[in-house]
Amino acid sequence: MSNEWQYHLLKALSRLICLLPYACVVKLGRSLGFLYWYIAPKQRRRGIRQMKERLGLSQEAAAAVMRRLCGNLGQTFLEIMFTPKLDAQRISQLVEIENRQYLEDAVARGHGVVFLTAHIGNWEWLGAALSMAGFPMTSVIKRQPNDQHTRLLNEYRERVGIEIFARGTTELIGAAKAMKKGKILGFLADQDAGVDGLFLDFFGKPASTPLGPAVFARKFKAPVMPVFIVHKPDYSGHRVLIYPPLEYENTGEEKEDLRRLTLQMTQLLEEVIREHPDEWIWFQKRWNTKVDGSCEEA
Repeated sequence: MSNEWQYHLLKALSRLICLLPYACVVKLGRSLGFLYWYIAPKQRRRGIRQMKERLGLSQEAAAAVMRRLCGNLGQTFLEIMFTPKLDAQRISQLVEIENRQYLEDAVARGHGVVFLTAHIGNWEWLGAALSMAGFPMTSVIKRQPNDQHTRLLNEYRERVGIEIFARGTTELIGAAKAMKKGKILGFLADQDAGVDGLFLDFFGKPASTPLGPAVFARKFKAPVMPVFIVHKPDYSGHRVLIYPPLEYENTGEEKEDLRRLTLQMTQLLEEVIREHPDEWIWFQKRWNTKVDGSCEEA
């Protein structure tokens, strides 16, 4: 039986959300997020456990961070549903871009840009804000478990001007062509990379880490631009944090050079998460793959 009804249900919800003022979207979304705290006990417990283990937080402190994270996620979900209401003027009012000169300079080099980000804050609006600010955004995305969710997300990504490549051989050829044209290629590089990843310490525990950003940086002599988005303290919008570029250093030892750059990215990502712990999805199975190739229990 087709699950296309889910796409139409989400589109109907999106149309309703677009009728609301932005302040109502935020309040409703944060309320929805706190409901998630109660209806997703497995994710809640995993997130709290991983914060206790990796950040050294007490049960009470980890639970407090997790509650704020749930509110942020609820807000993100409804903001994504609000995407059709965005235009360049509105999103510039809602999303403040800091240090944009770093990204402008990287694009001006003409070798393409490896855009390093993570599941921090409203990462969908991060791409939207930069695309609508005139940056040539493209992205390698992982399909959602539900095809109808993927369909809606890709429709909204393309609506704001982002060129999408799904993971796979054919799509990666397209991504390579985009880099050759000097475009920005986005990677969400904070997920478990399975048995093919590089094991690096992440919050003090080995984690399988994707090599894709470093490989593209090497191949195209492109800078890696770490860029993240976080909520403003009063939830009136978001801040885009653009960091100085990271560079691939070619010493002739390709394996070690890729490792060095990937380690730099991982350490910066950890630094950003420590600074904004309630912005990252702590319940994802980041340390799922073990060094011996086995997987942890859920």
